[in-house]
Amino acid sequence: MRRAGKRVLLAAPRGYCAGVDRAVIAVEKALEQYGAPIYVRHEIVHNKYVVRTLEKKGAIFVDKTAEVPEGSIVMFSAHGVAPVVHEEAAERRLATIDATCPLVTKVHKEAVRFANEDYDILLIGHDGHEEVIGTSGEAPDHITLVDGPGDVAGVEVRDESKVVWLSQTTLSVDETMETVDALKQKFPQLISPPSDDICYATQNRQIAVKQMGADADLVIVVGSKNSSNSVRLVEVALGAGAGASHLVDGADEIDEAWLEGVSTVGLTSGASVPEVLVEGVLEWLSQRGFEDVEIVKAAEESITFSLPKELRRDLRAEAAALAEK
Repeated sequence: MRRAGKRVLLAAPRGYCAGVDRAVIAVEKALEQYGAPIYVRHEIVHNKYVVRTLEKKGAIFVDKTAEVPEGSIVMFSAHGVAPVVHEEAAERRLATIDATCPLVTKVHKEAVRFANEDYDILLIGHDGHEEVIGTSGEAPDHITLVDGPGDVAGVEVRDESKVVWLSQTTLSVDETMETVDALKQKFPQLISPPSDDICYATQNRQIAVKQMGADADLVIVVGSKNSSNSVRLVEVALGAGAGASHLVDGADEIDEAWLEGVSTVGLTSGASVPEVLVEGVLEWLSQRGFEDVEIVKAAEESITFSLPKELRRDLRAEAAALAEK
């Protein structure tokens, strides 16, 4: 039953995951350590606000390695890159900092391992997404992309006894398992990865939205349109029974007409969204009578990742040099 009166159901956890936090801090620390500019191959994370903020500090985002001047510093985004990109960087004598999320790196290592064992790898993910491009590049001769259940009918493998599935880390858990179930019907001997590929943060944010969905007339997801995990949260909200759900980069994108007949608003944010943007939406809602905020808590998150090893090395060297003075 929906309670009378205007209220906000605020998802917890929401916003930055450990991999995003690590990547954003890595760019900031690199700018402090080496000075501007620091080149970043693709957006460090999929969030307009974060990218604009880092650009103002001296980060330059490029789509191709060839756009980075020879001898410069380039950072690889949290989504990961294919081995060929490392080769391109070496050819241009670029100093590299690899900010790939460790959970994405795990999937890369799984792809290499299964390819070395001559498995056909069915990679569940979205065609064209940077993470999928990077993972596929680890073993292009062994990987077939499966972009949802509708792709399953056309999948062919060499040996049905040696097939494994892997997945993009930011997918909808439910949709991924629907695809896996369809693949298992076609390939009964299909094996699963040794541990879950969909990241803990993606899962936790989806669980929180599921818990609030049925009670919300409207769910607002803060996140950019090119953020896969943010887009999935909109889908999960609707699947959980929300009356409506919309993705916005910030409060300025909310349409006041969405609030017509609404007494309960669910609010969450994707894993690449800074909390300041959520605070802006809360303030916007408060000004329109939605002052009662209830936390919907799905999990505790305490995972942190250390900075990229190249950056840690140089920060340690600088600290040691200062200590000797």
